[in-house]
Amino acid sequence: MQRLVFVLAYPFIWLISIVPFWLLYRFSDVVYVLVYRLIGYRKKVVRSNLQLIFPERSQMERRQIEKTFFKHMCDMFLEMVKTMNLSKTEIAKRYRIKNMDMIQRLEKEKSILVVCSHYASWEWNMSMNNYVTSKGYAVYQRITNPYFDNWARKVRAKWNTTLITQKETVKTIVRNKQQGITGIFGMVSDQSPQAHRAHYWAEFMGIKVPVINGAETLARKLGLAVVFLKVSKTGRGHYEAEFLPITENGKETEKNEITDCFLRLAEQQIKENPAYYLWTHKRWKHRGKTPAAFATEQQTKSEQA
Repeated sequence: MQRLVFVLAYPFIWLISIVPFWLLYRFSDVVYVLVYRLIGYRKKVVRSNLQLIFPERSQMERRQIEKTFFKHMCDMFLEMVKTMNLSKTEIAKRYRIKNMDMIQRLEKEKSILVVCSHYASWEWNMSMNNYVTSKGYAVYQRITNPYFDNWARKVRAKWNTTLITQKETVKTIVRNKQQGITGIFGMVSDQSPQAHRAHYWAEFMGIKVPVINGAETLARKLGLAVVFLKVSKTGRGHYEAEFLPITENGKETEKNEITDCFLRLAEQQIKENPAYYLWTHKRWKHRGKTPAAFATEQQTKSEQA
């Protein structure tokens, strides 16, 4: 059945990947009407999130953010499919990196963790690997359908990127280090972990939630450099990226320092233009459930500050 689903979907995927961008976005306009106005995909989740995070804004302002978000989400999904037949020349025109020299300098010395949030275009972030000599990796969650998973791996491979799961990350970094190989590991780090498995709770957009601190754990253990990838949408189908330093040596940081820095940078990015964050994600579903140990720890930090 999984193979049948892929076989039936593939012609449509291929067709989308070869149409010119102007037609791609006309189709996206149609998808927006279906997803937002007719189906109402996760509209309640988006409205709840926006009300929670921006209570000071008027309902009209939040509705405008909501509509812009859904239009962007439809564009981004089709851009992901378009990647299948997107040339390096074309992606360079549409995804511009302001300070690639920072990564090119760091990669001469060690492996790098590039952390980002679900903002703007995390799919095209992988095109950064076209400009480095190190091997590029993207940490992802394996797709349930093995045929779509294999397709995704092949598409990312064109950007000098290998997909690895979270469980494979540590052994990949250690193996590379033993062989004298540097790698650049991209991680989307704003997901919501299961509350009972969270090792750290912190405020994100003013609300305390469990956070993933896998990047920090790796960086502090292995002495990796960590940078935040800030992406801005400059126009329809056009993005500008900038690397912001967090640390050049994770071993020299304090506990939770990397994670807290990431959260602050992610917040700043969202506040600058909220419409391009992934509001369909139930990021704050565990609010109000902070374990006593973390509540006490945060209170102590506040008193010390």
